[in-house]
Amino acid sequence: MQYRRLGRSGLQVSELSLGSWVTYHNQVDATAAREMMAAAFDAGINFFDNAEVYANGQSEVVMGQAIKALKWPRLSYIVSTKFFWGLSKPGPDTNAKDTLNRKYLIQAIDGSLQRMGLDFIDLVYCHRPDPHTPIEETVWAMSDMITCGKALYWGTSEWSAQEIQAAWDIAERHHLHKPVMEQPQYHLFHRQRVEQEYARLYETMGLGLTTWSPLASGLLTGKYRHGIPPGSRGTVAGMDFLLPRLTDTTKNGAITQLESMASELDCNLSQLAIAWAAHNPRVSTVIMGASKLAQLQDNLGAANVIAKLTPEVMAEIDKITAGLAS
Repeated sequence: MQYRRLGRSGLQVSELSLGSWVTYHNQVDATAAREMMAAAFDAGINFFDNAEVYANGQSEVVMGQAIKALKWPRLSYIVSTKFFWGLSKPGPDTNAKDTLNRKYLIQAIDGSLQRMGLDFIDLVYCHRPDPHTPIEETVWAMSDMITCGKALYWGTSEWSAQEIQAAWDIAERHHLHKPVMEQPQYHLFHRQRVEQEYARLYETMGLGLTTWSPLASGLLTGKYRHGIPPGSRGTVAGMDFLLPRLTDTTKNGAITQLESMASELDCNLSQLAIAWAAHNPRVSTVIMGASKLAQLQDNLGAANVIAKLTPEVMAEIDKITAGLAS
C-alpha cells in the first residue's frame, strides 16, 4: 500500500481507504465490520470514512465499537465523519437537519464523538453545501472545531469549485483553519467535476481529494448487466434511486469492453475501476465500500493494478468510457 499526502497538508493517507455508506449496520453487523476493518488495516489501509447520516448514526456506532475492540494505537488510523443531513429523531427538527449553521455543527461534532467513542475525529466534512447559511458562518464553526481539539482537518463534500474557493478565501482573510480536502464522487462515468471544475483548486489551494463510489454503486463490477442480483446494493431499502443508473444498457455495454481489458491486465473489472480512480495524482485516496470480507480482499488487489495503467491503457479506457461520462 502506498501513502499520499492529503492535499497540501502533512497528513498521509493510504491510496485506498474503506467507507461505511449503506453497508455498516444495514448490510454489515458489528462483527463483520470489525473483521473487514482489521483486514483493511493489515493490508495497509489507515483511513476509514463515515458520516453522521449513515444508518442514522448507527454506522458511527458500529465503527466506533470495532475501533475499540481492535485496540489500534490512535496515531495509526484516521477516521472521518460528515455533517449536513442530521439524524431522524422524534420531535421538531428545526436547526437539526439539512443545514450547516453554527448551532447544528457544534452539536453534531459532539454527537459523533460520543457515538464513535473518540476524543477527536481526524477529518470532518460539510456533507453538502447549504444555500441558506452564510458560508462565513460555516467556515467559522468548522475552524472552531479544530481550534478546540475536536477535529484535526476540515473539508467539503460535493461542493462546487466556487463554493470551496469562497470558503478558503474567508478562512484566509480571517486567519482561520482552511478547508483541506473535498470528497466528490469520481469514477469512469462521473469525471468532469474532478478533472475539469476543480482543476484550478489543486494549484491555488492544494486541494486534496478523498473520492467516493469508484465502482459507481456497483455498476462497474459488471453484476448488473443482466438485472438486479439478490443481496446487491440495488435491492437495499432506500437505494431504488440507483436502479436507472445500474441498469443503463449503454454503460453496461461499455462494461463488457472494460472486462476484456481487465482480463488482459490480469485483474478483474472492479480492480481496474478502483485502480483507474487511484491513478489520478490529484486523488489522495479512493474510498471503497464492501459488504463482505471476500469482496474487500478482492478490491484490495486494485493496489497492484495502478502501476499497470500505462498511457496506452488509459487512452484505451478513455476511448471506451469518456463519451459516457458526466
